[in-house]
Amino acid sequence: MPFYVAPEQLMRDRADFARKNIARGRPLVAMVYADGVLIVAENSTTLHKVSEIYDHIAFGGVGKYSEFDTLRKAGVREADLRGYAYSREDVTAQSLANVYAGYLTQVFTHDVKPMEVEILVAEIGGGPTGGQLYHISYDGIVFDDNRYVVLGGDADAVTNRMEGVYLAEWPLGEALRAAVQALAGPERTLTPGELEVAVLDSQAERRAFRRIEGDELTSLLG
Repeated sequence: MPFYVAPEQLMRDRADFARKNIARGRPLVAMVYADGVLIVAENSTTLHKVSEIYDHIAFGGVGKYSEFDTLRKAGVREADLRGYAYSREDVTAQSLANVYAGYLTQVFTHDVKPMEVEILVAEIGGGPTGGQLYHISYDGIVFDDNRYVVLGGDADAVTNRMEGVYLAEWPLGEALRAAVQALAGPERTLTPGELEVAVLDSQAERRAFRRIEGDELTSLLG
């Protein structure tokens, strides 16, 4: 017979395990700005935390790379199948967030080890301000916002820094500098080489996802 563990204790242990490992990673900020959605991650490698899922939908992940990259690929397949079977307009961030939430809930409650990830599904044109953000936690809980969300390590401190300065009317340059300052805090400076930046551009005709790199990123950080 296996040792008995109370369900409440089992859930607490799984949650503590996931939270501790996610907190070791570097954070990610996503925000709605004047011309779309901006996503900024502290990331100095070629292993992307931010990627395109569909025409107007982006994905972001923090935590264990192999796990959130598996979720990204699953999201791409789900979006492609839904768009092919129905129409491209039927592929929404909300529907993908619900799929992710169901899967993460299943893993958290039934598997021995929860997934050590937090993920973001962002959509342009999905909310009253022109963008919608869905933050899905390791246990499948979905948080939605049309301003900004913070994922990963030190999320509370980064959120507090964003709360005091955020403006939905920001142009891209100001939004990027504010996001970088919130990630870095008062005692650090982040260089372009330590950042991964992408936008969902509301001015794009079809594919809204675009990475900001090189000279453009350096110029915007100014």
